[in-house]
Amino acid sequence: MEGPSGLSFSGNQVAVLDLEGTIADSRDFVSQLKDYGNRPSVRSVVIRINSPGGGVAASQEIYEAIKKFRADSNKKVIVSMASVAASGGYYVACAADKIYANPGSITGSIGVIAEWFNFGDLLRWAKMQDIVIKSGTFKDAGSSTRPLTDAEREYFQSLIDSMYDQFVSAVAVSRDMQEEDVRKLADGRVFTGQEARENGLVDELGTYQDAIDAAASMAGISGDPRILRPVRKSITILDLLLGDAKSVLTVNSDRSESHIRFEYLWR
Repeated sequence: MEGPSGLSFSGNQVAVLDLEGTIADSRDFVSQLKDYGNRPSVRSVVIRINSPGGGVAASQEIYEAIKKFRADSNKKVIVSMASVAASGGYYVACAADKIYANPGSITGSIGVIAEWFNFGDLLRWAKMQDIVIKSGTFKDAGSSTRPLTDAEREYFQSLIDSMYDQFVSAVAVSRDMQEEDVRKLADGRVFTGQEARENGLVDELGTYQDAIDAAASMAGISGDPRILRPVRKSITILDLLLGDAKSVLTVNSDRSESHIRFEYLWR
């Protein structure tokens, strides 16, 4: 029933796209989704999510890509939650036509977190000084070598609050809920799939196969659909020598150069 992607003239295909691990970059996912949109044989897509979330912007880009895919292709998108689809993983799920979760799936965690290390005490212990020359009050806000000032803490909290409001708004619009009702659930806590269903955060309790069946039915496919998956590129010695292996390896680390990370992430 399942097979890799490739040339096919079958018109009863349900494409599957996995979103696994920490969300650090959207490019590969969005590219594959666009490819599915250009294939006439693909009638609908199932996104299998097993992720605690990740970067704010990367999660938002995938969310917007799914919405655009639905609008441009008129193809249905069904999310199937595996063990975890929390925070940014849930943000992405909200863009689908329908969300399936197992009763024991972990989801929710609607919120934002920013964290970094402060090693100022270590520098002082080593009798080292951090010298900073800056153009403005907040240019070195979040420095790893000194405590936050009250003004800096207020500044970072305003950024967090803005990103939080964006998350709440996306859930409210996508799930057809009132923002005040979403905020009651959006204190960072996670829910089981069963609890999420009771609170309107997911549509149905069901397995991956249930999501496949729903995707086929919603696309008007009779009988068992053909399952299409992305081809996994093989890593060759030449890839390693030329430094191209990162394009075919799963990389979960944040590619940002900043030591401060704003994330839709369940810890």
